[in-house]
Amino acid sequence: MRTITINKNDAGQRLDKFLSKRFKTMPKSLMYKYIRTKYIKLNGKKCAIDNVLSEGDVLTFYIKDEFFEVQYDEYEFMKAPKKLAVIYEDENLIIIDKPEGVLSHPDKTYHFDSMVARVQHYLYDKGEYDPKAENSFAPAMANRLDRNTGGLIIAAKNAPALKELNRLIKERAIKKMYLCICEGTPKRAEGLLTGTLTKDEKKNKVSIKKNSDEGKEVATKYKVLDSSKKYSLVEVDLLTGRTHQIRAHMASIGTPLAGDTKYGGQHLRIKGHTGQALYSYKLIFTDIENSPLSYLSGKEFRAKNIWFEKDGRVSI
Repeated sequence: MRTITINKNDAGQRLDKFLSKRFKTMPKSLMYKYIRTKYIKLNGKKCAIDNVLSEGDVLTFYIKDEFFEVQYDEYEFMKAPKKLAVIYEDENLIIIDKPEGVLSHPDKTYHFDSMVARVQHYLYDKGEYDPKAENSFAPAMANRLDRNTGGLIIAAKNAPALKELNRLIKERAIKKMYLCICEGTPKRAEGLLTGTLTKDEKKNKVSIKKNSDEGKEVATKYKVLDSSKKYSLVEVDLLTGRTHQIRAHMASIGTPLAGDTKYGGQHLRIKGHTGQALYSYKLIFTDIENSPLSYLSGKEFRAKNIWFEKDGRVSI
């Protein structure tokens, strides 16, 4: 027999979701059987898969020891660099300026370095994250950026903060503003671009159509801040957050992003920069008075150095 006490970061989850995270090698069919046959109990009583866990609950297990995975002192996230460009940090979250070329999350082909791994390494070294003390939670990103897009990204240090950040982002209570360099200048100095977006998974490329019921609705608000003979500096308010939305939408009006060869832009030959000239440069926490994160209400955070812009003007 073994027991697990539910902590703050485990609370609020359904029992089956918690067990799937904690016992990664346990088949779901076996998990359901253990619950049904009372090999797993909640506070000493029979439980159900949809029971919601509360802090202080005790789970009792009459199962094979093999499912209690060995905890290693050497973790995968330790292989990632721990140095971060921290814009803001408190006990709940951390806002980081992500460099271009780094994944937000590990993928199937490259998993040793990502922003989530860097955050976990950083917090582990600070003594704020101990995998051995957690049953199901690890510090995680609340938003993400494409690999070759730099800018502000938010990580949650605890489960309640992650849940709240996800809610605020979904409800657009956290406004995300972007800067980009376009080839040429849009005909209108500012405007609202709409349409529907579909994605080709094999090519990892999206397309936008103006009058179509096919795909997901997208809306992109933009404003030209500066222009030269070849380029324009454009501020973008992403009203919907779809894959490659800014890149595809600006390309759809004949002004693709500089360096974005996937969507018609020309390759940029600037040392240290291989991707598109796009940056998530500002986060604004709007009126969130009724939120556990209300202390951030009205606050604005900006990236300090954007490689293609200086003093509000094109710098490439």
